Amino acid sequence: MITRTRLAAGACALLAALAAGMAFPAEASAGEPTGEDAPKVDLVLDVSGSMRTRDIDGGTRMAAAKQAFNEVLDATPEEVQLGIRTLGADYPGDDRKTGCKDTAQLYPVGPLDRTEAKTAVATLAPTGWTPIGPALLKAADDLDGGDGSKRIVLISDGEDTCAPLDPCEVAREIAAKGIGLTIDTLGLVPNTKMRQQLSCIAEATGGTYTSVEHTDELTDKVNQLVDRAADPVVTPVATEGADACAKAPTLKSGLYTDREEFGQQRWYRVDVEPGQELRASVSVGADRAVNPSYGVLLRAVTVHGREIVRGEAAGDGRTDVLSTGLRYPKSEGDEDDATAEAVCLQVTNSFSVAAGVKTTPGLPLELTVDVVDGPGDSDDVAAFGLGRGWWLLGLLVLVGFVAGLLWGWLSRWRFAIWRTN
Repeated sequence: MITRTRLAAGACALLAALAAGMAFPAEASAGEPTGEDAPKVDLVLDVSGSMRTRDIDGGTRMAAAKQAFNEVLDATPEEVQLGIRTLGADYPGDDRKTGCKDTAQLYPVGPLDRTEAKTAVATLAPTGWTPIGPALLKAADDLDGGDGSKRIVLISDGEDTCAPLDPCEVAREIAAKGIGLTIDTLGLVPNTKMRQQLSCIAEATGGTYTSVEHTDELTDKVNQLVDRAADPVVTPVATEGADACAKAPTLKSGLYTDREEFGQQRWYRVDVEPGQELRASVSVGADRAVNPSYGVLLRAVTVHGREIVRGEAAGDGRTDVLSTGLRYPKSEGDEDDATAEAVCLQVTNSFSVAAGVKTTPGLPLELTVDVVDGPGDSDDVAAFGLGRGWWLLGLLVLVGFVAGLLWGWLSRWRFAIWRTN
């Protein structure tokens, strides 16, 4: 999934806040939470030789990871199917080819037997290489099947040592499969190269990267990610945009996925009733190497081609996902029989690639559409032009009134004292 650079920061921050705080209407037919299958989590732990280093709370990195795992296993929700995979745990030798195959499933993904899982973790000892790419591929296979939430939590103290199988490219491959798998990464110590690599892995699948330096931080973060896997899953609906507004599919509120060729336009239609507000956002992901400097444009236009509103965002190669959004409130109107307006959404991108890079299939695109009741003049203070300024204005009036009473009383008291004297 593609999950965020925003439109000039402010506009898309507002859109994200609005999207986070609202639920789709009852008639929404796309992108609704499924939650039918149990959520799955695969904890992927780096057990390479560098995990012997003693720099976390006076102990080794391996000891911190074991302690965190034991606490996480105790706190794992019953409904979560959890597994543990290792990398660099078994081969201590110098043969690179063998070392880069060193990944194994320590505990299979499934119903959790806490005692058995803890016993397996206790046997681990820092050993060999750091084959992050191969481990991610195997972890994706561990989570294969089912429609529930799928999450890989990768914990490492260094960058991959098995290039040219680039872990970032592996993560992009996983994202391109559209299996709804998220990879979150945790770096055990500050390291620029590791941070860049783990951030790239996480961003490719809409996950998060976190740097941790203490055992309690590691425990809290892994617990948080495991708990997040138990949240209801929103499954996007595949759609196919058209090359013109007149041919565009009509979408209802929901979450949709599509593919867009480089420099291509994709069109979609949404019906907006009088008194409703259209809120839309789009994310386009670079699931392959692209040239730096690119942009995404989302426009809302009438069926006659007049632009209503637009959202746009630009990138410079530092992120794999580019997002933007827009809002369009349609007024009630004076006519009782006013009909819905067909609004066309146009998505355009300016990504490009170097010679030799495949241009097909197109870039993965995720579109969120929400049509909600718009603000009314009677219940929206912003309709009077002051927004939250009404609160400040009321406070100033109240303070002024109280200050006036106090000043009048004080003046009369001083006058009375003067006359007495």
